[in-house]
Amino acid sequence: MWDTNAAMADDQKLTPRATDFSAWYNELVLRAELADYSPVRGCMVIRPNGYGIWELTQRAMDDMFRATGVRNAYFPLFIPESFLHKEKEHVEGFAPEVAVVTIGGGKVLDEPLVVRPTSETIIYGMFAKWVQSYRDLPVLINQWANVVRWELRTRLFLRTLEFLWQEGHTAHATHDEAEARTRLQLDIYRRFQEDWMAMPVVTGQKSESEKFAGALRTYALEAMMQDNKALQAATSHNLGQNFAKAFDLKFQTETGGTDYAWNTSWGASTRMIGGLIMTHGDDVGLRTPPKVAPIQLVIVPIYKADAERARVLEAADKIAASLPGTRVEIDRRDGMTPGAKYFYWELRGIPLRLELGPRDLDKEQCVLVRRDTREKRPTPLAVLSTAVPTLLSEIQADMFRVARDRREANSIRGPISYDKFREIMDGEGAFVYAGWCGDAACEAQIKEDTKATIRVLPDPEFRSPQAPTTCLRCGRPSIAEALWAKAY
Repeated sequence: MWDTNAAMADDQKLTPRATDFSAWYNELVLRAELADYSPVRGCMVIRPNGYGIWELTQRAMDDMFRATGVRNAYFPLFIPESFLHKEKEHVEGFAPEVAVVTIGGGKVLDEPLVVRPTSETIIYGMFAKWVQSYRDLPVLINQWANVVRWELRTRLFLRTLEFLWQEGHTAHATHDEAEARTRLQLDIYRRFQEDWMAMPVVTGQKSESEKFAGALRTYALEAMMQDNKALQAATSHNLGQNFAKAFDLKFQTETGGTDYAWNTSWGASTRMIGGLIMTHGDDVGLRTPPKVAPIQLVIVPIYKADAERARVLEAADKIAASLPGTRVEIDRRDGMTPGAKYFYWELRGIPLRLELGPRDLDKEQCVLVRRDTREKRPTPLAVLSTAVPTLLSEIQADMFRVARDRREANSIRGPISYDKFREIMDGEGAFVYAGWCGDAACEAQIKEDTKATIRVLPDPEFRSPQAPTTCLRCGRPSIAEALWAKAY
């Protein structure tokens, strides 16, 4: 069911984050017109404001994928049910979430069709038709698609029955090639999320209990939200030869023998938009990093008389034309005060506002207002073509820095007692870096006690200067440092 905290605050203000973070989030999504509830339980309608962010996300990531040799394709929404049963771990992992079609054209189907929860099975079934020799490898395919997972508890963008994503699938001749691709995709996701979404992430490997069903190993990116919970922002999986063996994906090796291909899969979804909201939003509304903002600059003309209106709008048009590399909107609406327009655009997270009135024109200047800091900056009209792009770059960098600093201020490293850990997780939460003995039973008990899980076993650059020597819970020798947190 949808979160019942979606009731609106008063007509002007969002529920403060400190009062109810969940209510704040739902109100912001609805009132900023990013998405709305669908008549279908657990599904959402992505509105133009939200879909515009997704479109910019698609373009940027697609370019990054293509630069490494990946090509786009499309595979069917429906998957024969028997395909899902060919890989045991995979079917067990997805069985609770699968939607199945049993009737089509008014007749009971000979074989039920699964509405894709993910596409490994049907894609590797096709790869098996296309690959005969090592010369056919590697196969590097991505698709932009929708998937369906029958979630019980849903929330706009974060967890819905149907969502949009990209899923990449590759086939390689060796384990090492597959592993290199898996790590390369993880790095692409990190660069995108930090450079474009201004969302700092921690990368690392998932524990066995948290890895993708059917994978050899899973890597993930974890971002901290403002309530100190983690959000898994993307994943990259080395699938080994599990699916290749299930679908007879074999090839003739260079030496004349036969071997099974090594596969990878990797994906990121519209969940990232939820991450953007919870990373950057404030009590006024959304704050959008300029690179993924459908509107980067809004011009608000200020006038009283009709004569002033014509003059100010003409100047606004000239300013917009002088900024060809910037996504500009001119607010031409009559019958609204400038203050009402400011509130409207601040709620929707437009990175930069340009205020322009007759007095400004007399001085040959305007006022630029940053959404992230709300700083006002008088600026000569003559320098706008350079001042606006420069300021947008500053906003992008500053939003990343603020989010990274907040994460580090709410991260705990070094020796910590289990009692203290439980107190933190029962309270404000944190990213806690602590030792783990490697025992899945110990990991499961911590989850039961605190609802915190191992988000990742962090990559070297994120590890503590001194590796923990004992397990957070049981005190036995630690085999790895783990990042523990509650998560969405």
